[in-house]
Amino acid sequence: LGVLVSRNFATFQLTEAEFARVRAGIVDGFHNKPGAATADTELPQIQALQRTRIAALTQHEKEIGQAYLDKAASAPGATKTASGLVYTRITEGSGPSPVRTDTIKATYEGRLIDGTVFDSSAQHGGQPTAFPVGNIIPCWTEALQLMKAGGKSHVVCPSALAYADRGRPPKIMPGAALVFDIELVSIEPPPPAAAAPGAPGTSSGPAAPGAAAGTGVPPPAKSP
Repeated sequence: LGVLVSRNFATFQLTEAEFARVRAGIVDGFHNKPGAATADTELPQIQALQRTRIAALTQHEKEIGQAYLDKAASAPGATKTASGLVYTRITEGSGPSPVRTDTIKATYEGRLIDGTVFDSSAQHGGQPTAFPVGNIIPCWTEALQLMKAGGKSHVVCPSALAYADRGRPPKIMPGAALVFDIELVSIEPPPPAAAAPGAPGTSSGPAAPGAAAGTGVPPPAKSP
């Protein structure tokens, strides 16, 4: 419980001394000490502090992220696209590239620029995950359309093509650049077109037992 609560502090970037004061406040609140009852009056100051800290954090993340992107763009085989994405093809793959309306299956590992893994298909059973190409972060939408089935790529995403200034605290800070290794396993065939009512072989009655309602592709459990 303490770990989960502590994640609310991520964007405050507390120093050890500041955290000691926050910890004292938790103790006071837990024991209903008299001073704890007035804490709500401090909310405007707390919110202003958080906005200031987030702005400074975001600027710092963008600066170190840009330096990382510049270095990555100079690596052998790397290509910097017009959007700022740095793309390196590791394995070519074969066949057509997916388009925005496709759904694909991929395995991946996502890292912060310091090497910390924040998500991967290995964390979700190791099986390829389905993603709608046009409904994921822009970095992935662009990179996947440069790939072919069986291909592998190394991708460095500027924050504007990832989670931008909102981030995904506590793992991904606002303004953070991200690194992905992606294997495009397959391009999924489109669902069969629904037959017109009354056409041969169709029924207007209830769906067969066990049939799923709707024909849309469900959103992935974990999107990068």
